[in-house]
Amino acid sequence: MPNSPVRSLILAASRNPNLRDALVGAPITRDVVKRYIAGETIADVIECTRALAADGLLATVDRLGEDVLEEQDAANTVRDYLDLLDALAAEGLTDSVEVSVKLSAVGQSLPGHGQQIALENARTICERAAAVGTTVTFDMEDHTTTDATLDIVNQLRVQFPSVAAVLQAYLRRTESDVASLGYSGSRIRLCKGAYKEPDEVAFTSRSDIDKSYVRCLRALLASPATALIATHDPRIVDIASSLIAREHRASDTYEFQMLLGVRPAEQRRLAADGHRVRVYVPYGSDWYGYMMRRMAEKPANLALFIRSLASKG
Repeated sequence: MPNSPVRSLILAASRNPNLRDALVGAPITRDVVKRYIAGETIADVIECTRALAADGLLATVDRLGEDVLEEQDAANTVRDYLDLLDALAAEGLTDSVEVSVKLSAVGQSLPGHGQQIALENARTICERAAAVGTTVTFDMEDHTTTDATLDIVNQLRVQFPSVAAVLQAYLRRTESDVASLGYSGSRIRLCKGAYKEPDEVAFTSRSDIDKSYVRCLRALLASPATALIATHDPRIVDIASSLIAREHRASDTYEFQMLLGVRPAEQRRLAADGHRVRVYVPYGSDWYGYMMRRMAEKPANLALFIRSLASKG
């Protein structure tokens, strides 16, 4: 549904404070959201990731919240990630759980020295992740932050080479980015992309986005980088499986990555077939924008959410 009227409407709704307050405050909405969000506390995350591990699934945990405009809010985000990492270590989960971080949540959007603040805050999180035996993926946001985000990732990789970058296949530049970042030791999560972007920088039809994803996927799997394949599309899962076999990829050189609550049976099937599967686990009270972007990505997500609300009603 890229740049369709429905997608534009959903993304506009994601910025509507009145609609946000109405949905966030409704008990029926919270019941449905539990399928896709681990909860609001670190204890909820521990329960969720422990259950995933019991099913043979890996996890990456995202503390929801982005575009912070106060330095103290960025510091609070960092503190929460440090507490999360300590809790995961205490529970013996860091061998199967890592964390995902949005740089705008740790200061990148702050006026003035936001980029430097984000770099230092990101480094603090990476230091704690390394100390407890896990790593960090830095999520990609809208196209205006791509270069700045990759700059921070590249700086952090000097000290923390396992840090993962995210590339979005709907951006026209991404094939080139795969070529430049697809070196040995690099970890790259390839996703389609979830932000509304102008035509000049992004593919806007579903067909063109799918074709770009497959082109980028071919290049990524042909490279020596670790491929983190973020998709729920059955066709792309099948294509990826064929490419993995053709490239003779060892099982520790790639992962399938999917969202919590989306195609859970497929997640378990892939894991049972011997693939590494990592589930993206968001948590926190600031879940509204995340849910709206997931619905904007694909009509099926919106339909599923509406059916879930109806069944709860």
